[in-house]
Amino acid sequence: MTTYRIDGARVDSIAALYEQLDAVLNADADWTLGPSLDGLDDVLYGIDGTPEEPTLVVWTDHAHSRAALGRDATVRWLRSKLDPDGPFDRSRFARELDEVERGGGVLYVDRVLEVFADHPGIRVDLA
Repeated sequence: MTTYRIDGARVDSIAALYEQLDAVLNADADWTLGPSLDGLDDVLYGIDGTPEEPTLVVWTDHAHSRAALGRDATVRWLRSKLDPDGPFDRSRFARELDEVERGGGVLYVDRVLEVFADHPGIRVDLA
């Protein structure tokens, strides 16, 4: 089983998360993974195992990452999607921002875990 280790103690922002993911999951690529959930999804296709022989991703110090990628980071990320000149569905992101600001909604860290969950050939162990 192929195993990758994400050092959650080094994740103190969304940008730092992607630096970790790029260094660990994308080390052999001739391009850099930027802060993009779609980009992460693309990288995961490159390391995907099978349900019978999954690739293992061990995310150490996940609690630290969860705190760093929690409500405040999610609010900042969602606000960045509201740029009137940007390519994003502003009404959707405004609704999501409102949910998060009210104490609900999906946090950024959970969005990342959802991307991993969409790959049945990858098992994530949160440590």
